[in-house]
This record gives sequence, C-alpha cells and structure tokens, in this order.
Amino acid sequence: MTQTRNGKENAGDKSAPKMVYPDVTISDLVKKIVATDKQYDLNKILSAYQLAKSAHGNQKRSSGEPYIIHPLAVADLLLDLGMDTDTICVGLLHDVVEDTNYTLDDIRKKFGQDVAMLVDGVTKLNRIPTFDKEQQQASNVRKILLAMSHDIRVMIIKLADRIHNMRTLRFLPPEKQRRIALETMNVYAPIAHRLGIRTVKDELEDLSFYYLDSYAYSEIEHIMEIKKDEREAFIQSIQKRLRDRLEQEHFDKEPLIEGRVKSVYGIYKKVYVNHKNMDEIYDKYAVRVIVSTVAECYMVLGIVHDMFRPLPNRFKDYISTPKSNMYQSLHTTVLGRESIPFEVQIRTWDMHVSAEYGIAAHWKYKEGIQGRDRMEERLAWVRKVIEAQQTSDDVEEIVRAIKNDLSPEDIVIMTPRGDSISLPLGATVIDYAYRIHTEIGHKIVGAKVDGKMVPLDYVLQTGEICEVLTTKDPNKGPNRAWLNIVKTNEAKSKIRSWFKKECREENITTGKASLEQEFKHYHIQLPESEWADFLADDLKRHNCATLEDFYASIGYGGVTLFKIMPRLKDAYDKKYGAEEDMFQPVTPVITKKIGSNRDCIILDKIDDCVFKFAQCCNPLPGEEIVGFITRGHGISVHSVNCVNYQSALKRGVEEEMARWLPVQWTNSGSTLIPVSIEVIAVDRVGLVFDITKVISESHIQICHSASRKLQNGNAIFEASVQVAGADQLSSIMERLRRIKGVISVDRAKK
Repeated sequence: MTQTRNGKENAGDKSAPKMVYPDVTISDLVKKIVATDKQYDLNKILSAYQLAKSAHGNQKRSSGEPYIIHPLAVADLLLDLGMDTDTICVGLLHDVVEDTNYTLDDIRKKFGQDVAMLVDGVTKLNRIPTFDKEQQQASNVRKILLAMSHDIRVMIIKLADRIHNMRTLRFLPPEKQRRIALETMNVYAPIAHRLGIRTVKDELEDLSFYYLDSYAYSEIEHIMEIKKDEREAFIQSIQKRLRDRLEQEHFDKEPLIEGRVKSVYGIYKKVYVNHKNMDEIYDKYAVRVIVSTVAECYMVLGIVHDMFRPLPNRFKDYISTPKSNMYQSLHTTVLGRESIPFEVQIRTWDMHVSAEYGIAAHWKYKEGIQGRDRMEERLAWVRKVIEAQQTSDDVEEIVRAIKNDLSPEDIVIMTPRGDSISLPLGATVIDYAYRIHTEIGHKIVGAKVDGKMVPLDYVLQTGEICEVLTTKDPNKGPNRAWLNIVKTNEAKSKIRSWFKKECREENITTGKASLEQEFKHYHIQLPESEWADFLADDLKRHNCATLEDFYASIGYGGVTLFKIMPRLKDAYDKKYGAEEDMFQPVTPVITKKIGSNRDCIILDKIDDCVFKFAQCCNPLPGEEIVGFITRGHGISVHSVNCVNYQSALKRGVEEEMARWLPVQWTNSGSTLIPVSIEVIAVDRVGLVFDITKVISESHIQICHSASRKLQNGNAIFEASVQVAGADQLSSIMERLRRIKGVISVDRAKK
C-alpha cells in the first residue's frame, strides 16, 4: 500500500514510489520565510501568490487538485535552496504566461524586469509550431540554456519545476511517464550534476529510474530495506570510532561526522553498468567528515588510513584535481574490523556547501561561491554547449550534447605538463586533442598514452597521461570517419565546422546525391525545379538560405537525413497525394507476375474496405505477402510464412488454392504499422530499463508494454510498437537480442 503526496493511502496505486510529499500552503511558505535568517520581500512574494492564484483560477492538475499547489511547491523548493525574492516570485509565476491570459508585459509592470526575464526564460515554447516533440524539447532546452547563460537562476527554477512534476508523475498515462522520465534522466539530471546540486540530481535520477524500470527500483529498495537496521548500526559504530579518535587531535572547529547512503539509481549504476554484485559496491556505506581547512582534510585522511586498512586504487583526491562541476573532496575506501568496506569522504565546510548546493550556494551561503570569477568558471560549460550547437544545423544537437558531454561519469586525463583535463566517460584521444585546442584536433595524426603509441580511436581512462602528435602539413585536416569515433559534441561540432568551411563544393555534391537517393527510397517523385519549394520549411528550420546551403549541410553532417525523411514523406503525401488520387484508381492494380501465368495484385492506394491485413500474422512492408479472397470481405493479406497459408499449401486443395493470389508491396515505409513483440530474458535488475532504452533510442514509439515474471525464473516483456516495415523491425529485434541476459526476441502471435 502506497501513500500519495498528502499522506492518504491509495491501495490501488501501483505506479507511485513509496514517498510522501505533503502539499505546501501559502501559510507554510510564509512561516518558512519568516523563520529564515535571510531578508525577503514578503509583500512582493505574497503579491506574486495572489496573481498566480487568480490567474490559474479553477485550473486543475492531472491529479484533480487545484493547480496552485504546483507553483507553491516550486517556490518551497527554491526557498530550500536559499534563492532570493525574485526567484521565489518566479517559482509562483512560472506557468502564468504559458497557461493563462497574462502576458510578460503584465508581469514586468507589476514585478519588474528581472522577474519578467526569469519567467520568460522558463516558459516553454508550446505556442511555437514545431515539427515533432524531439525538436520542441530541443528548442525548449536551447532557450533555457541561452537564458541561463545570462542568469543561472533560470535553470534552478526549471529544476525545481521538474522535481515537483516528477514527484507527481504517477497521475499521467504510462507513455507520458516514460517520455518525461527519459527526458529528465538525459537532460535535467546531467544539468543538475554539472551545476553541482547533488540533492537535486539524486532525486531526479531516482524518480526517473522508478518510472523507467519500477521493478529494478523496487528490488534495490527492498534489498536496502532488509539490511537497514544492520547498515545504520554499522555506520553509527564507524562514526563513534572516528569521533573518539578525532577528539584526541586539535582542530580549529569540531569536525562534523555524518553517515550517508548511496541513492537507489547510484547503486543501480554500480550493479549493472559496472557489472558488480551488491556486496562489491564499496561506497554504498559512507561516512563524511567535514573540517575547517584543507590541511585538516589531509590530516584526517592520515588518521583514517591509520585506523582502517585502505583498499588499493580506491583513493581519489578531488581537492587537488576538482571534478568538472567544481566538486572537491577526498574519497578513500577502507576496510574495518568487520571486513566490511566503506567509503570516507573528507572536505571543508566551503567544499561541503558547494557539493550540496552547487551554484545555488551563491545565494544560500555567500561564502559558498566567492566572487564573479568563480561563478563564470562554473558556467563555462553552458557557453561551450551553446557554441557547439551553433555549428550544427540540427537543433536537437543540443540535447545530445547535454546527454553526452555532461555525463556524471567524468574521467580526468593528465597532460605531459601535469595539467588535468576532464572529459566524459568513453572519450577518445581525438576528443582530448580538440579539448586542448581546435587546431591541435585538426592536425592530430597520432597519440601516446603513458608513453606508448595508441590509435586515434583509443578510449582514455582516468589518470592516464596523453601526448598528442600533430603534423605541420597545411593540407592535413579531419577525417569524416572521426564523426563516428569522437564522444563529445564539442569535437563533433569542430569537425563539422572544418568541413563546412573547407569543403563546400564537395559537401554540396555529396549532400545532393544523398538527398536524391533518399527521395528514391521514400518514393518522393518531384522534378528538381520544385525541390526548393518543397523543402522551404526545412531550409528555414536548418538556417539554410539556399538549396545549395541545404545540400552542403547534409554533406558535412549538419543535417541528418534519416531523421527528417519520415517527416518529408508525410509532407509529400499530404501535398501531392490528392493530386495523384485523381489519376490513380483506388481499386487493386492487377498485373501478370513475371515468369508466371497468374495475376499479381499490387498494393498501392488500396481502400481498407477492399484489403484487410490478417491479424493472424500481421504482415509488414518488406515481407513477402500473399492475398486470400474472402467471401464478402475483400482480400485478406497474409505473410507467406503465416501458419494458415502454409497449412493451405500442405493440404493442396485446388478450390482453396485458387483463392490465394500473389501480392506485392509498393510505397512501403510511408506509414507506421503497429506490431507486437515479446522478449524473454533472464530476470534481473534493470532489464525493463535496458529494453525500453534500446527501443526509445531507435526512435520507435511504444504504444503499450507489460512485463511479468515466469515460473522458471525468467521474465517476459511484451510491447506493442509502431514500425515502418520489416527491416526496421528486424533491426530493433537484433539490437534487443544483444542485451545482457536476453534469451529470445520474437513477434507476438495473436
């Protein structure tokens, strides 16, 4: 039995995490503001509340509750982060412009320019027409990044908004739950990590993980719950031993010793991604020691290593080499008398404030981030992401940049001079070269790692010393194949930029040929003189002034054809389909099959009342098919592998066989057809998450899914997906078969 946010029991709700989030009232918010030691303009905040309450009026959330509970919850989260008066006001007003009749001018007149600018920064672009949800998501993120490059409070407000939406996600349909959870995991959690706000990152990851794989989440939670008392007793004993020992030393201020438990998603990553058992996760138990100075950090480290046996290769010094999000701390894993490994984190108070609140510490504790230079240093990555996207003509590049480049799993590479460079996990020596300097990346011909020659696709590991070998040949430049090697979008954008500048004529030729080939594949038959008009929207979308610019963009990789072709095909059918219908009959086209005296029916523009696709085999475009003449219901189309057709062949009854006719596809791939698949695999934590991730990354829509445990210990996952044809289905099934533990992947039989 789970509980809702207001604590009421809900026995039938199996889709909600076992977490209680009490509703926040304006009285609660005012009491918290009065209790804080910061100076807030309470009248301004109350005015924002009154406007929000009036504007949202009788609007309801998906839960059926008044909409005003959402902005109140967002304002409360921002208050916990220590944000200022204007930010709290925007927390209350952030949906007013988007969802009501109020405008930015109304907000500006009543609350000032700063509040209006922040509201505009977090207002989504739902009113701007876009081609698809992916582009809309990318446009939203790009606008937010542009706004936060001017004022970081925009993203902090957006993160608070996303936290409350994730907390109440159970009231939405399963398809929306998965889509929003995946967006949160890929976009907002990495941004929270890069801003250093650990509490926000952990909560977003845990909630997203629940909705992407509730079975794995519940299993890990259950395992942790079983050993809760044992774990707490163990951590308390370690804390006491450390406290007794540190009391014998002299510190400027008494050290704070606290225990912590790793997040559910953090444990999942260790279990699955690193292929470890729960007993092998050394940092699921952790003790944190907070002292006053850096010198005291290293003194405590010596004491800890004197008291407990340190495990080899488990010490990390993030004080001398901070993480990319400016996180600083000493991490060491040691073994106690109980032979249980645990992690000890040692940091100063300033480091602790920065680790917990990240960039929000600038408002919560002024000593957390000192000065404008430190703030600029923290925000350097925002400009890099935006600059990388500027060189691409694909607006969705910015989402991929966040997903890849802001990964929480960073590696630290050393230069021959001893400098450290942070890169995302999986980065190659080419990524490293471009991170040093653009020209070094362009001129790289080889690399040495720890003194040994390595290939250009070598994947770097933390702690390695990398030396880049370059050429002075003025004609030397990047190779197009590098786009498939590099990990970071920064490197990809610089490679594309070089090809865009240096090889325009070659790009135009290559791009035009690629477009012609795709047009033929999708049966788009237009004279070249009409291409400019037909592609006008895409030229505008990809910032191309002329058709040649569009060809060039395809040529250097700025436009990805496989992503835009389905949309172009739909546009072609809508614009030219009606004209073709005037000249083409809707009845079946009968031709003689080559090498046979039998007629062959060609499926092209056939009305559904004439043809029906058999439910027994669900044929897909690309598969060999056959038609069966029914009595009074037109022609039923079957796959040649259908059991009914194969049984008829075995029986060989002449009258029956006369009703089976050869059928051919034309226009395959123009529409999406639902098909059911089932995956049988060894039951394990993370199985559903991995399957849905593969399907989502293939840009295939899941209409329905379900999973259950089998009596033999395996698990079955069933899903209805929409595919364009047999080739696409075969491709996704092959990718699913490569998932760890998968036994079989088949089409489900009706």
